[in-house]
Amino acid sequence: MPAAVAAPNDLAVQAGLDLVAAGGSAVDAAIAAVVVAMSTEPGVVSPLGGAFVTVWPASGDPEVVDGNVEMPGRGLPPERFGEGLMEMTTTYGGGLTLYAGPGSVATPGAFAGLGLAHERHGRAPWREVLAPAAHAARTGYRLGTAAASYLAITGDTVFAWDRETNALLNAADGTAHPAGTLIVDTPLAEALTWIGESGAADVYTGDLAAAIADDLQARGGLLTRADLAAYRVGLRPALRLKAGPWDLATNAPPSIGGPVLAVMLRELARRGAWSLDDVIEIQRLVLGHRIREHDLSRDLEGDGYALLKTVERHGLLGLPTSGSTAHVSVVDADGMACAITASAGYGSGATVPGTGLMLNNCLGEPELNRLGLHALAPGTRLASNMAPSVGRGADGEVLAIGSPGADRITTALLQVLGRHCFAETPLVEAIDAPRLHVSFTAEGVAEVQHEDDPALAEAVARSGLRAVVHSRHSMFFGGVGAAHRRADGSLAAAGDVRREAATGVG
Repeated sequence: MPAAVAAPNDLAVQAGLDLVAAGGSAVDAAIAAVVVAMSTEPGVVSPLGGAFVTVWPASGDPEVVDGNVEMPGRGLPPERFGEGLMEMTTTYGGGLTLYAGPGSVATPGAFAGLGLAHERHGRAPWREVLAPAAHAARTGYRLGTAAASYLAITGDTVFAWDRETNALLNAADGTAHPAGTLIVDTPLAEALTWIGESGAADVYTGDLAAAIADDLQARGGLLTRADLAAYRVGLRPALRLKAGPWDLATNAPPSIGGPVLAVMLRELARRGAWSLDDVIEIQRLVLGHRIREHDLSRDLEGDGYALLKTVERHGLLGLPTSGSTAHVSVVDADGMACAITASAGYGSGATVPGTGLMLNNCLGEPELNRLGLHALAPGTRLASNMAPSVGRGADGEVLAIGSPGADRITTALLQVLGRHCFAETPLVEAIDAPRLHVSFTAEGVAEVQHEDDPALAEAVARSGLRAVVHSRHSMFFGGVGAAHRRADGSLAAAGDVRREAATGVG
């Protein structure tokens, strides 16, 4: 069956197209593509992180499969919490302090989430879905420019302290490999083949689970065998909203990303037109609320729905005032849409010995841990910016869309969906258009990060906020990927040059 695929690189796109050509579903294609991305975009994303899968079947209601990361540490004494962290400062995004090391690793949920999505919506055998990623790791892949640019500023810190990670990603003189370097990762190929044959459950209760937990315990991390065995995937209805002629479905609470995106799009709809001035004001109000209230929440689900209810009743004036990711979008000719966003944070730098499986640093990602490092109880789901979204238009159009980019995920999607749904800008143009993002200093002062563009500069000047200018098409502003079935039934896909995204239809 024909399908449209948008993914981080050509290998991922081809994996998706091959799966649907062999009779797989859009979900099979999306999983195959995202696992290839996890395996061939080192530093940007890795296999042992978290993932959300948003699916709208050809018939039926949209749903979200929650494979996000959790706080580990079951059964450990209190004195272990706070250990195993390595503070590191990078120049990414103008300067970022993060924590890597074994103590930064959260309980990974990606494979569990992908496994459940496959059980519910897949048609191809699981081993065939994972086979393209294993093949890419075994035969070798060329390091892409997005991964190479990130490794250039983190290779000597985050990805240097672990012997196996350093040997894979850095040259003998300690410098990061440049774009185009052939990377062969035989241990990862073997691990992926094993997961394909044994099932995703092996990562949680099998031989791989033991290898992951025992290694981290030996190195001072928090993750235990009990944490992996206790992990459970979430399954919930998607969060629905209207955006012009579109019925959109996105990541529901306890995710932060879905509710924030929904609130911003709903407010844009309330104002009735596309405007850069409105985009800046909406971001300032919603993201300011998020930082003051939502990021400090101990009940992400309850507070997420409270945010949606407050804005629905009172508008934005009713609000109180005071990393790294990869995304895949697939739509097939039958109208099934699947969007998957996966994240490993900024990377812990750790590789499980002998497996090639790199681990996340979600416990050390600043914007996800505003309550403090290791402050949550074991088993608590971490906050997430991920907002994989799907939609249906009034004339039969179908859309799958999402982006990487940490806290810029929601603002990138706001601008692309705002232009497309309200201003009727074609997807390719909406994705290519220059972007802005309202951020906040440590003192709580709003400022506007924006790409170098005259119209953006004029809008920021009108807002009265301080401007921080980035180069055009900066990786900082995400990497939106969309797959689309048009009203006439034809398929298309659109990628983002900010992340060297690839697309394919077949």
